[in-house]
This record gives sequence, structure tokens and C-alpha cells, in this order.
Amino acid sequence: MVTKSASIEGAQNWTFLSNHAHVLVCVAKNPDVRLSEVAELVGIRERTVHRIVHELIAAGYIAVTKVGRNNVYSVDLDKPLRHPLEAEHNIHAIVAPLLKKAKRS
Repeated sequence: MVTKSASIEGAQNWTFLSNHAHVLVCVAKNPDVRLSEVAELVGIRERTVHRIVHELIAAGYIAVTKVGRNNVYSVDLDKPLRHPLEAEHNIHAIVAPLLKKAKRS
């Protein structure tokens, strides 16, 4: 039998967005972010962030340019979402609302 506290605890172990989406949002929010910072913000290992960033670059979702010793990233918000259920929408549909500053009441 599952207790109420166990079901609440289990519900906290997942999110609606994948690690790829989390990394994409971090980069879109802060184009000169260090990947070690992304790892800390997303809650995954830096090596995993490097893999995800390389996959996003290879797929054309992120471009990287070198500025001095630092990388600066840009996100192509016009790229379509990858899953067939959402393919008629682009990245902008997901990322743009997350980039807006929350209004304080």
C-alpha cells in the first residue's frame, strides 16, 4: 500500500521538461553561462550538460561562438520541436514564456 507521503515524495522526482529542455532554457536565459553553472542549475552532472549541449548543437538548436576564452551560445527559437505530437510548434512556444520575468503583484 502506498502512503500519502510516499506518493507526494514520488511526485517530486519528475518534471514536465526534459534535461535537454532545461539546458536549452538556461542557455537561452544567459547566453554566456558556463556549463558548470548549467549543471548546478539543472541538477545534473557537468559531463551530462556537455553531452546535451553537443547534441543540441549537432541538431541545430544551439550555436556556439568563442568570445575570448569563453563560449557564447545562441538558441534558434524557430527550430521545430522534435516529437511528432509537437512538431507543428517551434522552440519559441516553450522557451519564450519561460524567459519572461515574472510580474510581481
